[in-house]
Amino acid sequence: MKLNLKEWKVPVILLGSLGIASIGDFIYLIAINIIVYQMTGSAAAVAGLWVVSPLTNIVTKFWTGSFIDYRSKKNIVVVTFILRAAFIAMIPFAATLFAVYTILVLLSIAKSFFGPASMTYVAVLVSPQKRKRFNSLWSFTSSGAFIIGPAIGGSLILLTNISVTLWLNAGFFLVAALLLILLPETEKNQQEKIPALTLSQVAKDFTVVFDFMNGRKYVSVIYLGFLTVMLFSFAMDAQEVVFTQQVIGLSEIEYSLLISITGIGSVSGALLLSLFANKISIRYMIVIGMLMMTAGYVVYAFSWSFASVTVGFVILGFFNVFVNAGIMTFYQNNVPVSIMGRVTSIFGLIQSFFQIFFILAIGLLADFISLKLTIGSLAIIMLITTVLYTVAVLNPKYSSWYEEEERESQEKLASING
Repeated sequence: MKLNLKEWKVPVILLGSLGIASIGDFIYLIAINIIVYQMTGSAAAVAGLWVVSPLTNIVTKFWTGSFIDYRSKKNIVVVTFILRAAFIAMIPFAATLFAVYTILVLLSIAKSFFGPASMTYVAVLVSPQKRKRFNSLWSFTSSGAFIIGPAIGGSLILLTNISVTLWLNAGFFLVAALLLILLPETEKNQQEKIPALTLSQVAKDFTVVFDFMNGRKYVSVIYLGFLTVMLFSFAMDAQEVVFTQQVIGLSEIEYSLLISITGIGSVSGALLLSLFANKISIRYMIVIGMLMMTAGYVVYAFSWSFASVTVGFVILGFFNVFVNAGIMTFYQNNVPVSIMGRVTSIFGLIQSFFQIFFILAIGLLADFISLKLTIGSLAIIMLITTVLYTVAVLNPKYSSWYEEEERESQEKLASING
């Protein structure tokens, strides 16, 4: 198949915008951890960064979908980029921890709009036959940002200071916004169709989402199952620094090296997937990615040395991009774009509730039992859940949810090539 550059112009610009924003996210992550630790000297204050986003999501996800689905997704994403740039630029002027956390809450609110809006905009802008390749490349740019972002952030902090780094960081989001402005508007002349954002409208939209979940139970089960498995990884990631240093005995230098190696594994997996995405079915991207990623977490949970934990991290980093690209394509192909913002927001709300519960529960268990036993138990439960999940994905009774879109894409590609 010949690559039509004109045909790929819009997806490439979209990919560039999202990739630059991802780099900005990782620079911000490095800087905010350092600035909070410098202000407080408290590990608990730094750990609190993990719960700001889920707590904010609980407040916002009730109504963000109702706002997003009736308005321009492109404009919403552009505004979230500009707001994130503005809020990040304000952080150096925050004199107290309360002021910093207030800005973090505002950033989380902006990001709670970004997730559902960007997911829907991608689904509208990228045709079904390009989604698998696009999502694979999106995973590649996100994985690259995982390495490039902290490297740029660390270098800027060394060469300048935290304040200058954050101001330059804000520039990444402005560039991302400018690129997105170049893209076409997918919703025009819809002002008369926009309902007022009221409690009754939000309640009505909840009914729409529950009707969708009831009508497409399999799609809902597969996506919620994915979110469930990812809860285990989120809980283990929250204790990653403590576990690798206190249980495995890694030094800070070894931990930094471990993260870099994991990033390289993730980029390698994303590069391989982007090259061969059209040769791997959505179903097997999900199954292989989920099983191998979980295997990586199991190796990590029972590691005893730098070498063993490195093996686990490389495996989970390499295959994480497979499951993410696969589930994203499955989701975009099976959730109508007209309600995707609302569905994504409600699923995000459910996920946020459980994320907070998991973080608190794991912290308590680690204190009452031991961190090693807690992480080991989580990994085993995650493995059992993953096996059950992959059985559901591979169930031949539901193969049409994957194969119909595959066949449609192949037919369209064949007609394009003549």
